[in-house]
Amino acid sequence: MSDTTTDRTGEIVVDACTKAFGDTVAVDDVTLRIPGGEFFSMLGPSGCGKTTTLRMIAGFETPDAGQIVLQGVDVTATTPQKRNVNMVFQHYGLFPHMTVAENVAFGLKIKRLARDEIASRVAEVMRTVRLEGMEERRPAQLSGGQQQRVALGRALVNRPAALLLDEPLGALDLQLRKEMQLELKRLQGATATTFVYVTHDQEEAMTMSDRIAVMNGGVVEQVATPRELYQHPASPFVAGFIGVSNLISFRVDRREGDTLVMDLGDGQRISAAAAGHDGGSATITVRPEWIKLGDAGLNGRDSRVRGTVTDVVYLGSVTQLIVLLPTGERLTVHRLNDEVGANEPTPGQQVELRWAAEHSYVIAGGAPPREDDDPAATPDEEG
Repeated sequence: MSDTTTDRTGEIVVDACTKAFGDTVAVDDVTLRIPGGEFFSMLGPSGCGKTTTLRMIAGFETPDAGQIVLQGVDVTATTPQKRNVNMVFQHYGLFPHMTVAENVAFGLKIKRLARDEIASRVAEVMRTVRLEGMEERRPAQLSGGQQQRVALGRALVNRPAALLLDEPLGALDLQLRKEMQLELKRLQGATATTFVYVTHDQEEAMTMSDRIAVMNGGVVEQVATPRELYQHPASPFVAGFIGVSNLISFRVDRREGDTLVMDLGDGQRISAAAAGHDGGSATITVRPEWIKLGDAGLNGRDSRVRGTVTDVVYLGSVTQLIVLLPTGERLTVHRLNDEVGANEPTPGQQVELRWAAEHSYVIAGGAPPREDDDPAATPDEEG
């Protein structure tokens, strides 16, 4: 594999890797290029191949085909101990009989570094993970978030080229998990270490990542920034997995300049910007916050449909409406709760909906994915 890149610090390349367990293909011809210093996440449902891919990077699994390249060196057949990466798991694996400082220093002692070097590195990492003053505590005396920071410190003290994180926040409660997401992002920026993060939580991935690989059925559906994934999903699966999205089967009845139109009769239509689409059938996605109630501000290119409200759910900052269309499809609509005493539609009420043609994003054809289409987890792929 050739590459002219000269600065490869922390760079990871997964090159056409496939891994099967018996008859089950967990990872199918996956290629990823992760630049050094990036916070990169692999996101998807259980059984999608993300953990198996991470374990191949770590060296705990060997690909049946393809290469793993770290900093320009093929490490496909290299043992985990000889790869300059460290892994952090959901279960921290701290030694209960050791102090915090002893846990952090453990890997350095195994490497037989000088005592002064160990002390200096441990002190530096304790500052980085904000555990100064807790050096002599035992793991049982720490909160869940503090234990997680000890596990991170133990990994970072070895100064790895990359840190691999397998759903490390899964055991924490919701509030602490949100706090630790910001802490992880801060740590990654402070150390400039390549982070490769595995999660099934799309909000978690969106919060922390520079880029995200969305995986499904052992393949990578899309690699992009969080904003690009949300606004321009490459497939129905990505649109349905990232945030809340309405997936609509779209039939092109006519073209009006740069706008594609599906006629619903009685003055109703669904419009989509025509960028790169030649006509025929497709799937479009429109996000709930882009759909407005009523016809105020309606222009000739907008989508405009009528439907019946079936459900109304108060979610704090927004009220969620489910609206049944004449086509039989249901749209999720988010209405911002920024008006005190505003009248809300009620179940059974007829409503007018509109949204800009630019907010109907045309994605690959095919039916929207269903929850029961997700593949079953393989023995080695729990998340």
